[in-house]
Amino acid sequence: MLSSVPSLAARIINHYKLREDVKVFNLSGMGCSASLISVDIVQNVFKSCKNVYALVVTSESLSPNWYSGNDRSMILANCLFRSGGCAILLTNKRALKHRAMFKLKCLVRTHHGARDESYDCCLQREDEQGRLGFHLGKSLPKAATRALVDNLREITPKILPVRELLRFMVVSFIRKYWSHRSTKGVVSPKPVINFKTGVDHFCIHTGGKAVIDGIGVNLDLTEYDLEPARMTLHRFGNTSASSLWYVLGYMEAKKRLKRGDRVLMMSFGAGFKCNSCLWEVVRDLDADNVWKDCIDSYPPKSLANPFMEKFGWINNEDPSTFVMR
Repeated sequence: MLSSVPSLAARIINHYKLREDVKVFNLSGMGCSASLISVDIVQNVFKSCKNVYALVVTSESLSPNWYSGNDRSMILANCLFRSGGCAILLTNKRALKHRAMFKLKCLVRTHHGARDESYDCCLQREDEQGRLGFHLGKSLPKAATRALVDNLREITPKILPVRELLRFMVVSFIRKYWSHRSTKGVVSPKPVINFKTGVDHFCIHTGGKAVIDGIGVNLDLTEYDLEPARMTLHRFGNTSASSLWYVLGYMEAKKRLKRGDRVLMMSFGAGFKCNSCLWEVVRDLDADNVWKDCIDSYPPKSLANPFMEKFGWINNEDPSTFVMR
């Protein structure tokens, strides 16, 4: 949500005195999905430019977007988002493949901006007192689920083995057949695709506890699969477009990523959109990163909010009694 003039991209070019022929793309207003949108732009640039480098810089700047009003749907953003940033260097130089960490296999973008319900669930607007803030509506989980389903429907055939797709089709057909034949109206459990047949790790956007839980239920993931996202939300909060790389950093710091592993990234963003991509780990990874000073203490014994005992009473207060000073 940072929209500076000159742009952030221009400031980076000026600071590092980059060449005059550098191609610049400055994205603003893309929300939490900006990382994978940027990677998609790079992927398309690489199709026409050979042996080049691309630097993707993502950030979350909460300070200029702090909400000072009483609307609970807008106060939530103050509690959820944190400032953070990261940078990723990409290249299509084959001579550097021995130094690469990941290889991009595929990327799919889904946008539901034409649906008013999806468009309005994440919106920057003014409250009744004219205070600017970021509104998170109650329809957000529904919009996220709809976007996720459509996105997975497109990327699934690209990342899962044929045998798993065939198994799912057969089980679905049998369930549909017997549901019509059954005279007692008994319906068997809905078949679920096993994403672990083609994916080893799940890098989930830290949009909040509800988002992580929802993806876990929809994809039938274990707590081990969800741990990187939960720990990132606990330690760094939602750093918006940067959050995926914090989650990936947790996996690296825990030495989970081995050569040949496949990592599925999933992110959501205002608009409403859902983007996902699949990375292949090119070599074993165990380097130090942003987690190096605290990785040994994660996961903690309890994720309970330590402030609830002292400040939990505020949830029972009538918002009309709040006084702004």
